[in-house]
Amino acid sequence: MTSNFPTRPLARILAASALALLAACSSTPKEDDPKVTAEKLYADAKEDLASGNWDAAIKALERVEGRAAGTLLAQQAQLELAYAQWKSSEKALALSTLDRFIKLNPSSPGLDYALYLRGIVNFNDNLGLFGYLAGQSLSERDQQASRDAYQSFKQLAEQFPESKYAEDARVRMDYIVNSLADYDVHVARYYLKRGAYVAAANRAQQAVQGYPQAPAAEEALFIMFQAYDKLGLKPLKDDAERVLKANFPKSAFVSDGIRAKDKRWWQFW
Repeated sequence: MTSNFPTRPLARILAASALALLAACSSTPKEDDPKVTAEKLYADAKEDLASGNWDAAIKALERVEGRAAGTLLAQQAQLELAYAQWKSSEKALALSTLDRFIKLNPSSPGLDYALYLRGIVNFNDNLGLFGYLAGQSLSERDQQASRDAYQSFKQLAEQFPESKYAEDARVRMDYIVNSLADYDVHVARYYLKRGAYVAAANRAQQAVQGYPQAPAAEEALFIMFQAYDKLGLKPLKDDAERVLKANFPKSAFVSDGIRAKDKRWWQFW
């Protein structure tokens, strides 16, 4: 039985399609060419990093990692991969890459930078925590990113005190401590204003115990005094007064006994 289906034209079309597919396969991008060295891929990735082409840099650096596995070049590529991931707003991927690097390369010459970058990623992620924007919810917010940043900077400063990143890490540690203390006092002030005296005292005590050297400890002690006074807990009130006067004898909160000078802390509200 003879078919009227046009087999020859179809065959020609299929053949043409096959040739086109083969041609496409043969024109593989140079970065996928196995003859392209890891060094060349890395050089291309550096150009992409310099121009802010993060996606292209990420792809190239991942290939460098694979081709140069076990070498210092692979370690460098992994660090720059984490940086590119962070710059492309892939914080979780960047932290995962850095954690993997730190775990697998404990003696790497780039370990100090890995710790520093891990701190920076978390530090920048949580900078907005202390903005206290008008109308923003005052419910407890996650401070874990700041704490994680602090731990990374602390490890760097202790393990590599002479690193070129150590001084900046120490400055950022001070900022984080002061900011965390400020935030605790901010919340304690909120509780005190609304008559939640137990919560206010507890949160202020947390600031004093956790960050005794922070400037915010002064107001924290005053809030503790106020809260214990409202609760009728005279021994605790007296203790807060004694510690405040001993540590901040020139405090604006100390004048003719304890009082808030101009009640500055209410003005925020």
